[in-house]
Amino acid sequence: MKKNKAKRLFVMVMTFVLVFSTFSAFGYADDTVTTVAAPTATKEEVKATTIKAKTQNVIENDKLAISLTWEKKGADVDYYQVFRSGKKTFSSSAKAIFTTSNGDRSYYTNTKGIKSGTKYYYKVRGVKVIDGKKYYTKWSNTAYRTAKYPVADSVWYDGVIYTADDDFSTASALAVVDDKLVYVGKDSIAKKLIGKKTKTYDLDGKCVLPGLIESHMHAESTGWMNVSLNVFWLPKETILEKVKKAAEEAKPGEWITGSGWMNTIWEGNSDFPTKEELDAVAPDNPVYLERACGHMCWVNSKAIELAGITNDTPNPQGGYIYRDKNGEATGVFTDTAMYPISGIIPAKTDEQIRRSYEECAAMLPSYGFTSIMDAGTSPKNIELYKQLIKEGVWKTRVDAEVSVNSMESEGMKYVLNNEPKMGLLNNMLDVMCIKMFADGSMGGRSAAMLEEYSDAPGKMGEYIYKDDELNEIVKTAYDRGYQVSIHAIGDGANHQVLNAYEAAIKANPRDHRLRIEHFQCVTPEDIKRTVELGVIPSMQSIHATSDLLVAEDRWGSERIKSSYAWRTILNLGGILPNGSDSAVELVNPYHGFYAAVTRTTRGGYPEGGWYPEQCMTREEALKSFTIWGAYAMFSEDIKGSLEAGKLADFVVIDRDYMKCPDWELMNIQALTTVLGGEIIYQKDTKTPVVSFQGVPVTFNNKPYLKNGVLYAPLRDMTNALTATVESAGDNKVKVTYKEKTATLTTVKKNGIEYVSVGSFYRGLGFKTQWQKVSKTMSIGA
Repeated sequence: MKKNKAKRLFVMVMTFVLVFSTFSAFGYADDTVTTVAAPTATKEEVKATTIKAKTQNVIENDKLAISLTWEKKGADVDYYQVFRSGKKTFSSSAKAIFTTSNGDRSYYTNTKGIKSGTKYYYKVRGVKVIDGKKYYTKWSNTAYRTAKYPVADSVWYDGVIYTADDDFSTASALAVVDDKLVYVGKDSIAKKLIGKKTKTYDLDGKCVLPGLIESHMHAESTGWMNVSLNVFWLPKETILEKVKKAAEEAKPGEWITGSGWMNTIWEGNSDFPTKEELDAVAPDNPVYLERACGHMCWVNSKAIELAGITNDTPNPQGGYIYRDKNGEATGVFTDTAMYPISGIIPAKTDEQIRRSYEECAAMLPSYGFTSIMDAGTSPKNIELYKQLIKEGVWKTRVDAEVSVNSMESEGMKYVLNNEPKMGLLNNMLDVMCIKMFADGSMGGRSAAMLEEYSDAPGKMGEYIYKDDELNEIVKTAYDRGYQVSIHAIGDGANHQVLNAYEAAIKANPRDHRLRIEHFQCVTPEDIKRTVELGVIPSMQSIHATSDLLVAEDRWGSERIKSSYAWRTILNLGGILPNGSDSAVELVNPYHGFYAAVTRTTRGGYPEGGWYPEQCMTREEALKSFTIWGAYAMFSEDIKGSLEAGKLADFVVIDRDYMKCPDWELMNIQALTTVLGGEIIYQKDTKTPVVSFQGVPVTFNNKPYLKNGVLYAPLRDMTNALTATVESAGDNKVKVTYKEKTATLTTVKKNGIEYVSVGSFYRGLGFKTQWQKVSKTMSIGA
């Protein structure tokens, strides 16, 4: 009997506690003191604290609501109480409609009992518990608002919107006020926000993604490709022809510079090139061509001579001079060994640098980018960014990483003299991160390894820094409050960087979000350590599909298992900001999407994917180019997903990202790019486009549509494929590509032979798909 009474008493007590806790959560028992915190302010300071409050109309869970925000001046408090009244005066016995759990929160959205057309008044006060007794701040000003749907500046409706929020929810409409989203959800609600001056956009079922975030690119070199000699991924013979033509047009002794060569894609002999090949086409002009990776150069004898490099010149720390059996430089140099040559090339003029940024600025919105991280720039170019943004030339949000390569560098001087800053120029510019290099590249065998390269016994790559040098730079920038971002590709460099990071974090714990760029070959133990430390592996999915032809040869079958290991990282709880590393790769993000979900080249190799167990899902791939990129920039609260209150950055694309076949991902076209509610790019669909595996085909004469069929010049398409063509009778030709032959009917226009684009590619075994909305013929493997 006593046991039953005790049991009933226990149940009554627990019920009371449960009910009491529930009411407290809603503010009905706000006068009860449950815990006594150690005082961090005196009662006089609390009483002297003032609070400023303001309200605005919002939509919360598709309901009309009033959002209340406040800011305090004075002492810290334990929690806040929010009061509401239907009149300007508040009853002395009024109870709080909401009580915060702590003193950090400074907002409340009131949805309960809100009626359109009714005016509501609010007051806020803070509460501090000192020695078990509560002390109150002064009341805030009386903030009031008549409940009604806000009037949007623009409303976009009838779309398929992938928000990339925590639930990866979808919506059909969004509404913008000023530069922010005020609503993301249903058409019926969004249309209630339309006023007389609201701009409306019928999406007509088109797909909308959050504004894409490029988490690792090089803006100046991306634009410079359009200014200097562009040899991006060209056959060696074509490169030599371009150099020869440039030498014929150059003044005696004038430098010929360019970038983008990639020996691994050359047919036949894909070994590193030699100085003799350049000597044959440009004997009197120094030539300097950077490999696409940026960690190797190919030069001629004239450049080597001017740099004073001889057989006795030693390999510098962090660099390597390739030599023949006689010890003579072959014409290929890596990383710091490039400096004696690059250092004597006449510096770019201010005009050339500006033009490079202008070229890049024009390019980015056309892909749907609204934010980028520029992976290394000078203090001088940070000022150029400010100028271009103010002029309205640069229209993409940029996180400019300050290049630092030593304690004496200009970049480190900037760090020591400037605090990290975010949100400059209306959230267009952040300068809060430094960029360093710990090693070179896999392709150039200069990535620093713990053990020798599998295809080059004795070679282990190059460390740019000794351990103490790296540790000093990292600690100095870290303790100044800067984020640190370090290029590391080999497992040795990644291990070295993690050691430096771990030491800095343990000495000074904070929300650091330290980054490792590329993170390609890493030991399983260091992958786990990366996630545990909260270090962000900023990877570029396109690198895996570009490198797969040689990576396993370089690193061997065991090390490759923990290389480009996206799924391993994600399963451990990490995130993967994505990018292109342009100008190493094309800046096109849809190539990255395709690589992330298939792990095949754009030509479809290998079938089924390269180590496909490491693939990302489409949801993860989208997050890698949106919200994860925002997090890596400390900006997930304002961008990266389409949610009310965030910046109105988004892109409208020409097909459904989640539903189109995998091969179509690489051919996606951006139709409209919106930054802060402003349209910054609109695709011109007057001229049809042929997108061959994600790259536009260049035509000397424009394609045209007739009766729903797309026609293009025959010779331009065969030249792009290096296919052969022969006559097959009147208005007939035979086109042969590899083992496939197609017989096609030709039509003439202005003396040029045209053929059906669809028939041409399908006849040669390619997949095709016509997108009417973008007037794009997509071609897949």
